[in-house]
Amino acid sequence: MPTAVRAPSPGRPPLVLLVPALVAATLLVLPLVALLLDTPWRGLLGQLTEPAVRQALWLSALTSLATVAGCLVLGTPLAWLLARVEFRGRALLRAVVTVPLVLPPVVAGVALLTAFGRAGLVGEPLREAFGVTVPYTTLAVVLAHTFVSMPFYVLAVEGAMRTAGGRYDDVAATLGADRWTTFRRVTLPLALPGVVSGAVLAWARSLGEFGATITFAGNYPGTTQTMPSLIYSTLQGDPELARTLSIVLLAVSVVVIGALRGRWLVGAGR
Repeated sequence: MPTAVRAPSPGRPPLVLLVPALVAATLLVLPLVALLLDTPWRGLLGQLTEPAVRQALWLSALTSLATVAGCLVLGTPLAWLLARVEFRGRALLRAVVTVPLVLPPVVAGVALLTAFGRAGLVGEPLREAFGVTVPYTTLAVVLAHTFVSMPFYVLAVEGAMRTAGGRYDDVAATLGADRWTTFRRVTLPLALPGVVSGAVLAWARSLGEFGATITFAGNYPGTTQTMPSLIYSTLQGDPELARTLSIVLLAVSVVVIGALRGRWLVGAGR
């Protein structure tokens, strides 16, 4: 009976790799641990019920949900266009879609002001024709959040549609289905996991958005002051409250990681 041959052991991790890996892990974990240890847990509920905090929580919830709705309505067709339609300039369009991912938030806010400000490319005609001004309103918060969150959603959904492949669309076409019917009954159901994960990512990105929002929408309580803006404004005067609010957003981040773990993290670890 042949004996099983053991695979050779790779040996101990070399220090030249182990030390920087531990330093990197410490760098990522230490600030979070410090935040958890320094948070005034006893007064957590009392601080979260303060009027300014409740306003910021409500506005953050409202604008983040509106952002997700905008991504679903506008981003899903865009993802389908990039995944299923061959046209000149598709690579350029995909590149433009990804720009907000690497764009500094304050630059995103300046770009939004340039487009939708009172004298902006779109903002001035809106003001002159309808008397509508976008900056420093709740609508401006939603626009800023959608601008920075849409790429996360579009890339997730496009990736899901590409993974599913176009062969099912071709089969539906041979059976007489037009593209709209194929999209509703074939493409979208197959890409549903990507739609869900993309929506969760867009929601989390919206909830944590700060730079573009404060540049384009300002920081007015009850109107444009979201949770990150409130954390920024209270950090100097009330550090304990700032840490408490930060814990709320940290908890949301952990929930998002847990929600996406089965789709991304587990698969990446295999």
